[in-house]
Amino acid sequence: MNRLIQPALVLLLVIASKSFAQSPESLRSKILQIASDKNAVVGVSVVGNDEGDTVSLNGNSYFPMQSVFKYHIAVTVLSQIGQGRFPLDRNIELRGKDLLPGLWSPLREENPDGGNFPVSKLIEYAVSKSDNAGCDALLRLIGGPEAVEEYFISNGITDISVRLNEEQMQSDWDLMFQNRTTPKAASEALIKFYYNTGGLLSESSHDFIWKVMKETGTGANRLKGQLPEGTIVAHKTGSSGTNKDGLTAAVNDIGIVFLPDGKYFFISVFVTNSTESEETNERIIAEIAKAAWDYFIKKQ
Repeated sequence: MNRLIQPALVLLLVIASKSFAQSPESLRSKILQIASDKNAVVGVSVVGNDEGDTVSLNGNSYFPMQSVFKYHIAVTVLSQIGQGRFPLDRNIELRGKDLLPGLWSPLREENPDGGNFPVSKLIEYAVSKSDNAGCDALLRLIGGPEAVEEYFISNGITDISVRLNEEQMQSDWDLMFQNRTTPKAASEALIKFYYNTGGLLSESSHDFIWKVMKETGTGANRLKGQLPEGTIVAHKTGSSGTNKDGLTAAVNDIGIVFLPDGKYFFISVFVTNSTESEETNERIIAEIAKAAWDYFIKKQ
């Protein structure tokens, strides 16, 4: 009797082991392992393209967004374009203080005397280059940070707060915490607009924002850091820098990772309250993205 049961038991254990290895809980365990020995608080949300594989760590906790909110700003701008408030090629004049001297702005570096820039270029620079002057110009155009918050809340994404522009946020370390969201809400914001639920964006606006997101040049060592060369990632980063006490409040990256078979997964990773080095903070994100990649590749 025992000789018959023993092989069957071994087979069941093997099947159970393989099943766990490809279960959402196995991915969560791997993510927890990556984060557990770091002097940082890590928030993660991973959602498969069929929304069947959902994994999170501190998914309902709030994290400062920093420049991640430029994705939310761009979507809000494009929604107003769809409502006919202004065209994508409308020119916006930026001169003097509008160029935010002292803050990161490739647009200003390329155009030190300012100029007139179409909304499309401001979105491209704000999202793909994380340009602060372009970001704040877009906020002025749509009615300020509150317009972004109100738009997302009206579309069912309630765990978000957008109260300040870049100039205000970067004037005081403590202010950045007023622009915040949760990892789950960040992924939801990606999902809702990628699937364009309810036709939130016109077809051309939808195609435009995801093209810009795929062209993001910041954060090469974050979501993309350990993925196979050539992997397409449509993403937006955010960073706080480190204060005089050696504390980093935000190293973030949210986006969509595209798999070789055409499928994809949504991923949002936030690192806060960290005393780790910048390299380590970015490696946390890269390792979590690679763990998610490996998980979904094995499911193919």
